[in-house]
Amino acid sequence: MIALLLSVLSLDSQPAGARACAASELRELTADSAVPYSLACRASLNGGRVVRPVLIQGGEASGTGIDCGGGSIGQPGAQVTTRQPTVAVWSRAEGGGFSRPHDVFLRNCTIHGAVRVWGMGAGGSMSDLRDSSRTASHTAAAQAAAPSGVVLERIRFLGTGSIPLYVGPGVTGLTVRNSSFAGRSVSVAVYLDAESAGNVIADNDFNITTAREQLAVDGSARNRIVGNRFALGRRGGIFLYRNCGEDGVIRHQTPSDNIITDNSFSGVNWIRPQTVVVGAREGNRRYCADDRGWPFGSSVDDGDKATGNVVARNRIVR
Repeated sequence: MIALLLSVLSLDSQPAGARACAASELRELTADSAVPYSLACRASLNGGRVVRPVLIQGGEASGTGIDCGGGSIGQPGAQVTTRQPTVAVWSRAEGGGFSRPHDVFLRNCTIHGAVRVWGMGAGGSMSDLRDSSRTASHTAAAQAAAPSGVVLERIRFLGTGSIPLYVGPGVTGLTVRNSSFAGRSVSVAVYLDAESAGNVIADNDFNITTAREQLAVDGSARNRIVGNRFALGRRGGIFLYRNCGEDGVIRHQTPSDNIITDNSFSGVNWIRPQTVVVGAREGNRRYCADDRGWPFGSSVDDGDKATGNVVARNRIVR
């Protein structure tokens, strides 16, 4: 058993895709196709364009990434979905567990549409996430199943409706920095989902039309949200809450111990300036009872339970 565990850990820790893409792989990546391309190497595009969806999936994709060199991924204005985003960094159910990618990167790119980083529930199947949430060790299990160490830097996110950056349940160690968000979203610009933790959102520009707040922290903990510039357009800024009961999934972790400092907010609503709201829901959702019956998390208490958050040195720019 110990030998098997060490073997699994070794497979998870070795970046399988840490090699340069061959010329044939680059041709496939940049081909005019609607079929997602499964990335298994490090691509340098030198300003080139990728029009097909990109799939970075499973442990074998660890260490992969794309440096666009000023180029782009996706098609301008094209709608994307949660099941087929522009770029998907996904874990794969395998042998009763999950094979997850780690140490993945995207750099120097314009991304039309959306990036989705998911572990349990990748591709829209919620049954594994729901079943796991009914166990006491769900937070640890979700984090062990999800991608980690994803780096997104110098990215220009151009939203076409779907949330431009969705950080799924259990994702840890993701960094998005020196990037910008523009275009539009029917929801928020960035979503940090339940049980995710230790992510960094730093030195980014948010100038995107959203239907809700700019950044949602839903049962996500120990994140650093620092040095960003938000143009709110009279919408909310950063909301911390726990979305109790949605899809019947119990939220175990609370939106706690986050550091939210040195951000600036312009376009603030004069009457109700909701720049950073800690405890934004407190169970005020019709589906909160959908996770009833288990002795932990939001199944017991629908409250946000947001504690230990540091909110300091943020400023409103008029």
